[in-house]
Amino acid sequence: MSLLVATSPKDCSKKGFHLNKKLLYGFSALLVSILSLVFLVWLILHPTKPEFYLKDTAVYELSLASPPRLLNSTIQTTIISKNPNARVGIYYDQLRTYAAYKGQQITADSALPPFYQGHQDINILSSSLNGISMPVAPSFGYEVSRDQTAGKLYLELKLDGKLRWKVGSWVSGSYRIDVDCVAVIVLRPGGDPGPMSLVQGTRCSTTV
Repeated sequence: MSLLVATSPKDCSKKGFHLNKKLLYGFSALLVSILSLVFLVWLILHPTKPEFYLKDTAVYELSLASPPRLLNSTIQTTIISKNPNARVGIYYDQLRTYAAYKGQQITADSALPPFYQGHQDINILSSSLNGISMPVAPSFGYEVSRDQTAGKLYLELKLDGKLRWKVGSWVSGSYRIDVDCVAVIVLRPGGDPGPMSLVQGTRCSTTV
């Protein structure tokens, strides 16, 4: 004769509850472990934004036709780019440079080729910036005359585009980068030939 043992619905529900509880605890522990690992990797590899320095700038032409207030300009500039990270590489994409004066763009955009910057690498970025019949504000001539009296011209050299971080074989999405460099140009006495050049190299402001 066989003995039948009956299990009540109440006992089944208790077993199911304990099983779901264990699964929940296991999933929570796994999630916490993954988040802790991601946070640890972020702390170790959190990239520092690249550094940029304005090495050289020469103004070959800055002539204003009036009327109708159209500017012709020719500017040669060299910017040094440095990746300060020991474990993170940087891809640069869609870079462009241009010059501005008192908030007004005075040259056309000049595109730079995309490139990869390895760990703690330094790259030299040279651009020839030109503006042909660039429209400027009515106050442009007055501002330049005032700087001529002071003997110095303050130009802004701008660089913007996108970058991607590289850690091992992993590459991040794109981030916008904006670089702003200020060039203090010494003005030559009237009639003195040759380009007007940068007084000294300066560190640029970088936003990522």
